[in-house]
Amino acid sequence: MVDPITEYRFAKEIFRHGKDLILTEEAQRMKSFIQHGTTSVFEHTVSVAKYSLKMANFLEKLGARIDRRSLVRGALLHDYFLYDWHEKNEYHNLHGFTHPGRALRNAIRDFDINDIESDIIRKHMFPLTPLPPKHIESTLVCIADKICAVLETFKIDICSYIIYRINLHRDITKGRVRLGQIKKHNKEAVN
Repeated sequence: MVDPITEYRFAKEIFRHGKDLILTEEAQRMKSFIQHGTTSVFEHTVSVAKYSLKMANFLEKLGARIDRRSLVRGALLHDYFLYDWHEKNEYHNLHGFTHPGRALRNAIRDFDINDIESDIIRKHMFPLTPLPPKHIESTLVCIADKICAVLETFKIDICSYIIYRINLHRDITKGRVRLGQIKKHNKEAVN
Protein backbone atom coordinates (compact mmCIF):
# COMPACT_ATOMS: atom_id res chain seq x y z
CA MET A 1 0.00 0.00 0.00
CA VAL A 2 1.36 3.38 -1.02
CA ASP A 3 1.19 6.14 1.58
CA PRO A 4 -0.03 9.29 -0.24
CA ILE A 5 1.57 11.63 2.30
CA THR A 6 4.99 10.03 1.82
CA GLU A 7 4.51 10.06 -1.95
CA TYR A 8 3.57 13.75 -1.81
CA ARG A 9 6.71 14.50 0.21
CA PHE A 10 8.89 12.64 -2.31
CA ALA A 11 7.28 14.55 -5.19
CA LYS A 12 7.79 17.86 -3.40
CA GLU A 13 11.45 17.09 -2.63
CA ILE A 14 12.20 15.87 -6.15
CA PHE A 15 10.64 19.00 -7.64
CA ARG A 16 12.40 21.31 -5.15
CA HIS A 17 15.87 19.90 -5.86
CA GLY A 18 15.33 19.33 -9.58
CA LYS A 19 13.04 22.18 -10.59
CA ASP A 20 15.59 23.83 -12.87
CA LEU A 21 16.14 20.50 -14.63
CA ILE A 22 12.49 19.44 -14.83
CA LEU A 23 11.34 22.74 -16.33
CA THR A 24 13.69 22.56 -19.31
CA GLU A 25 12.49 21.58 -22.77
CA GLU A 26 15.23 18.93 -22.90
CA ALA A 27 13.95 17.23 -19.76
CA GLN A 28 10.42 17.40 -21.13
CA ARG A 29 11.71 15.73 -24.33
CA MET A 30 12.65 12.71 -22.20
CA LYS A 31 8.90 12.05 -21.94
CA SER A 32 8.87 11.12 -25.64
CA PHE A 33 11.49 8.34 -25.33
CA ILE A 34 10.59 4.92 -23.93
CA GLN A 35 12.99 3.45 -21.39
CA HIS A 36 11.60 0.12 -20.10
CA GLY A 37 8.28 -1.46 -21.08
CA THR A 38 5.94 1.51 -21.52
CA THR A 39 7.78 3.78 -19.08
CA SER A 40 9.28 6.97 -20.51
CA VAL A 41 12.84 8.03 -19.73
CA PHE A 42 11.42 10.97 -17.74
CA GLU A 43 9.18 8.69 -15.65
CA HIS A 44 12.11 6.31 -15.12
CA THR A 45 14.42 9.05 -13.84
CA VAL A 46 11.76 10.31 -11.43
CA SER A 47 11.21 6.73 -10.20
CA VAL A 48 14.94 6.33 -9.66
CA ALA A 49 15.00 9.60 -7.71
CA LYS A 50 12.12 8.35 -5.53
CA TYR A 51 13.72 4.97 -4.80
CA SER A 52 17.09 6.61 -4.14
CA LEU A 53 15.42 8.89 -1.59
CA LYS A 54 13.67 5.91 0.03
CA MET A 55 17.03 4.17 0.52
CA ALA A 56 18.59 7.45 1.70
CA ASN A 57 15.88 7.77 4.37
CA PHE A 58 16.78 4.32 5.68
CA LEU A 59 20.53 4.97 5.68
CA GLU A 60 20.14 8.39 7.33
CA LYS A 61 18.31 6.69 10.22
CA LEU A 62 21.47 4.60 10.64
CA GLY A 63 23.62 7.75 10.74
CA ALA A 64 24.72 8.09 7.10
CA ARG A 65 25.17 11.58 5.70
CA ILE A 66 23.63 11.98 2.26
CA ASP A 67 23.62 14.99 -0.06
CA ARG A 68 19.93 14.71 -0.97
CA ARG A 69 20.08 17.56 -3.50
CA SER A 70 22.90 15.91 -5.46
CA LEU A 71 21.18 12.53 -5.12
CA VAL A 72 17.96 13.82 -6.71
CA ARG A 73 19.71 15.85 -9.41
CA GLY A 74 22.00 12.96 -10.34
CA ALA A 75 19.03 10.58 -10.48
CA LEU A 76 17.09 12.95 -12.73
CA LEU A 77 20.08 13.29 -15.08
CA HIS A 78 21.44 9.73 -15.01
CA ASP A 79 19.71 8.87 -18.31
CA TYR A 80 19.90 12.31 -19.91
CA PHE A 81 21.06 10.83 -23.23
CA LEU A 82 18.16 12.37 -25.24
CA TYR A 83 17.64 9.76 -27.97
CA ASP A 84 15.50 6.68 -28.59
CA TRP A 85 17.84 3.79 -27.88
CA HIS A 86 15.30 1.33 -29.32
CA GLU A 87 15.94 2.64 -32.85
CA LYS A 88 18.14 0.27 -34.81
CA ASN A 89 21.49 1.81 -35.65
CA GLU A 90 25.15 1.08 -34.99
CA TYR A 91 25.42 3.64 -32.15
CA HIS A 92 22.59 2.14 -30.13
CA ASN A 93 23.91 -1.43 -30.16
CA LEU A 94 26.10 -0.73 -27.13
CA HIS A 95 23.65 1.63 -25.41
CA GLY A 96 24.05 -0.06 -22.00
CA PHE A 97 27.77 0.65 -22.05
CA THR A 98 27.84 4.04 -23.77
CA HIS A 99 24.81 6.04 -22.64
CA PRO A 100 26.29 7.13 -19.27
CA GLY A 101 29.01 9.05 -21.16
CA ARG A 102 26.45 10.62 -23.49
CA ALA A 103 24.19 11.55 -20.55
CA LEU A 104 27.14 13.12 -18.73
CA ARG A 105 28.21 15.17 -21.77
CA ASN A 106 24.63 16.44 -22.20
CA ALA A 107 24.31 17.25 -18.49
CA ILE A 108 27.60 19.18 -18.45
CA ARG A 109 26.52 21.05 -21.59
CA ASP A 110 23.10 22.04 -20.20
CA PHE A 111 23.55 22.37 -16.42
CA ASP A 112 26.03 23.14 -13.67
CA ILE A 113 26.67 19.78 -12.06
CA ASN A 114 28.90 18.92 -9.14
CA ASP A 115 31.29 16.00 -8.57
CA ILE A 116 28.66 13.80 -6.92
CA GLU A 117 26.15 14.37 -9.72
CA SER A 118 28.83 13.66 -12.31
CA ASP A 119 29.80 10.42 -10.54
CA ILE A 120 26.14 9.35 -10.37
CA ILE A 121 25.64 9.85 -14.10
CA ARG A 122 28.96 8.31 -15.15
CA LYS A 123 28.75 5.22 -12.94
CA HIS A 124 25.05 4.35 -12.68
CA MET A 125 25.50 1.36 -15.02
CA PHE A 126 28.16 -0.33 -12.88
CA PRO A 127 29.20 -3.13 -13.42
CA LEU A 128 28.71 -2.52 -17.19
CA THR A 129 30.88 0.54 -16.75
CA PRO A 130 34.22 -0.55 -15.28
CA LEU A 131 34.66 1.92 -12.41
CA PRO A 132 32.49 1.51 -9.29
CA PRO A 133 30.59 4.43 -7.76
CA LYS A 134 32.75 6.71 -5.62
CA HIS A 135 30.01 8.28 -3.49
CA ILE A 136 27.17 6.81 -1.43
CA GLU A 137 24.74 8.84 -3.55
CA SER A 138 26.13 7.20 -6.71
CA THR A 139 25.69 3.76 -5.18
CA LEU A 140 22.08 4.50 -4.22
CA VAL A 141 21.19 5.64 -7.75
CA CYS A 142 22.99 2.62 -9.24
CA ILE A 143 20.89 0.26 -7.08
CA ALA A 144 17.63 2.20 -7.55
CA ASP A 145 18.18 2.18 -11.32
CA LYS A 146 18.30 -1.64 -11.35
CA ILE A 147 15.23 -1.97 -9.11
CA CYS A 148 13.19 0.45 -11.21
CA ALA A 149 14.28 -1.18 -14.48
CA VAL A 150 12.97 -4.56 -13.34
CA LEU A 151 9.68 -3.16 -12.03
CA GLU A 152 9.12 -1.07 -15.16
CA THR A 153 9.92 -3.98 -17.46
CA PHE A 154 7.15 -5.95 -15.77
CA LYS A 155 4.84 -2.90 -15.99
CA ILE A 156 4.49 -2.47 -12.24
CA ASP A 157 3.31 1.07 -11.44
CA ILE A 158 5.85 2.53 -9.04
CA CYS A 159 5.57 6.26 -9.52
CA SER A 160 2.39 7.50 -11.26
CA TYR A 161 1.29 9.69 -8.33
CA ILE A 162 4.70 11.36 -8.07
CA ILE A 163 4.79 11.92 -11.85
CA TYR A 164 1.33 13.51 -11.62
CA ARG A 165 2.43 15.80 -8.76
CA ILE A 166 5.65 16.84 -10.52
CA ASN A 167 3.75 17.62 -13.73
CA LEU A 168 1.24 19.64 -11.68
CA HIS A 169 4.08 21.60 -10.01
CA ARG A 170 5.55 22.22 -13.48
CA ASP A 171 2.21 23.45 -14.82
CA ILE A 172 1.70 25.77 -11.83
CA THR A 173 5.24 27.14 -12.18
CA LYS A 174 4.76 27.73 -15.91
CA GLY A 175 1.42 29.49 -15.24
CA ARG A 176 -0.61 26.84 -17.08
CA VAL A 177 -2.65 26.02 -13.96
CA ARG A 178 -3.66 28.28 -11.10
CA LEU A 179 -4.34 26.94 -7.65
CA GLY A 180 -8.10 27.52 -8.10
CA GLN A 181 -8.03 25.38 -11.25
CA ILE A 182 -6.55 22.25 -9.66
CA LYS A 183 -9.91 20.40 -9.54
CA LYS A 184 -10.32 21.00 -13.27
CA HIS A 185 -6.71 19.93 -13.87
CA ASN A 186 -7.33 16.74 -11.86
CA LYS A 187 -10.41 15.87 -13.94
CA GLU A 188 -8.50 16.45 -17.20
CA ALA A 189 -5.61 14.31 -15.99
CA VAL A 190 -7.99 11.44 -15.20
CA ASN A 191 -9.81 11.64 -18.58
